Amino acid sequence: MLKLVIFDCDGVMFDSKETNRAYYNQLLSRFNCPPMDEDEAIYVHIHNVFDSMSHIFRNHGHIDMNAVHRYRETLDYTPFLNHMIMAPDLMEFLQVISPRYHRAISTNRTNTMDMVLDIFKLRPWFEMVVTAQTVSRPKPAPDGLYLILDHFDLQVDEAIYIGDSSVDRDHCAAVGMELIAFNNPNLEANHHVDCFMDILKLDPFSAGQKW
Repeated sequence: MLKLVIFDCDGVMFDSKETNRAYYNQLLSRFNCPPMDEDEAIYVHIHNVFDSMSHIFRNHGHIDMNAVHRYRETLDYTPFLNHMIMAPDLMEFLQVISPRYHRAISTNRTNTMDMVLDIFKLRPWFEMVVTAQTVSRPKPAPDGLYLILDHFDLQVDEAIYIGDSSVDRDHCAAVGMELIAFNNPNLEANHHVDCFMDILKLDPFSAGQKW
C-alpha cells in the first residue's frame, strides 16, 4: 500500500530550466567564459551543482575551479528565483494528498533548496527534504531514497517517486522504486503524467480512494 510520495524539484515542482541557465551563465560570465550551449543547459538542469560546474568549465582549463566554487558560495541566488515557475496544480495536489500520504523531496539542489521552500511557502507541506548536500552520493545514487525510507520506516514498495529525467529514472531503479515520469513521455517509467492532478488517476493512488 502506498504511504509516501517523493518529489523531484527541478522539472517537476518547478519549471526551472531558465533559472538554471541564468545561474550557470552568471558563473561562466564572471570568469569571462562564453554562455552554455543547449546541450550544457540540459545537462545542468538534471545534475547536481558540482558535476554541472565541472561539465560547463571542462573546456576552460585555465580557470581555477576553487575560485569558481568560492564565487558560487557568495553568489546571491535570490534574483534567479524570478525565473522559477511553480507547477500550477502543485499546491492543489499537495492539499489533496497530505492527509493520506507522507511527502518528501529528493533533489540534486544544494544550498538553494531552503530558499526555494521558504520563498514559495512550501516548507510546511514536506516532512523531509534531501539534497545533494544531505548525502555523500547525490542522485542518481540511491542514498537519498534509502535515507527517506529509513526516516519513515517504510519499504520501497510503499513509496513512489515523481521525476522527469534519466537521473531520476536511475535514482529509482537503484532501489526498485516505482517512478512517475512528469511531463516527459519519452522517459522509461512505470507511469506518465502531464500534470499533478492526473497522478490521482493512477492505480497506486486511485485504489479504494475517493478524491
